[in-house]
Amino acid sequence: MAGRLDHDESQGTPGASSSKKARGAFVLEAGAPSALPILIAVPHGGRSYSAALLADLRHGASAAVRLEDRHADTLARGVAAATGADLLIAHAPRALVDLNRSPDDVDWEMFTRDARPASGVPPPGGRVRSGLGLIPRRLVGTGELWRRRFGRADLEFRLRNVHEPYHAALNAALKALHARWGAALLIDLHSMPPLSGRPGGPGAHVVVGDRFGASSNGTLVAAAFAHFAQVAREAAHNRPYAGGYVLERHGNPQAGFNALQIEIDRSCYLDAQLMEPGAGMARMVEDLAGLVRRLAPIVADLGGEANARVWPQAAE
Repeated sequence: MAGRLDHDESQGTPGASSSKKARGAFVLEAGAPSALPILIAVPHGGRSYSAALLADLRHGASAAVRLEDRHADTLARGVAAATGADLLIAHAPRALVDLNRSPDDVDWEMFTRDARPASGVPPPGGRVRSGLGLIPRRLVGTGELWRRRFGRADLEFRLRNVHEPYHAALNAALKALHARWGAALLIDLHSMPPLSGRPGGPGAHVVVGDRFGASSNGTLVAAAFAHFAQVAREAAHNRPYAGGYVLERHGNPQAGFNALQIEIDRSCYLDAQLMEPGAGMARMVEDLAGLVRRLAPIVADLGGEANARVWPQAAE
């Protein structure tokens, strides 16, 4: 029997003229009991834009779309339908808040002076300096994204209504899988621009990130690369994407919580404009479903090994 949790929130910022409820911030679809020890999550696929959010953007929807992992949620739904894997989909867009950033990744220059920490503004990290912090500030080729500076209530709204509940749901889903299987795997699914045009870039169709070994058991990484080789998908490891806050927070392979970030070249599954599902969508879903089927028994075996180690200790 499948379970479904919709988390609802209003994307209008405090004081906004519209109080209409937007589509849920995210949805969790989980089997009860789970069919596989795998959760597929899509933090950057959200396309539920409120009128208030679009009004705050200098360039409207055209800039917001550039922040999306366009139709990564469509990929994930296809894979979950084919395999029975649990699924966590963010509907709240990345323009509202980036779920793959720490709550501390704040560009305080985007905020009014009275909204900044009384203790002083900490030095910005690399993600903030790039313009892609907790609330994205700017894009290459577009420039500044917002018409105004934000207040403290804008930040608290995004954290309280979207960021914190999403990660709480993700954590709970992984714990439920771990309780059933002894181990769990999070596949954090993203999409990327084609890498072939980058000087010195690997030209890979897929990038597998594991925080340079910190977020996943190496057996799962090796199996992922073996699978992508088998289906003729060129894959790269950690470069240029090693994984972000999601893997940092939820990946703990020593405790049986494995996490991989999978980046997919958008040209492999979208149309020529990289906007809508294209001819490659069905094959990419098939290839990712094959990955899930290959990794699931390995995760289960890892859980069984962990339980085998714990049981004799508990019996003594």
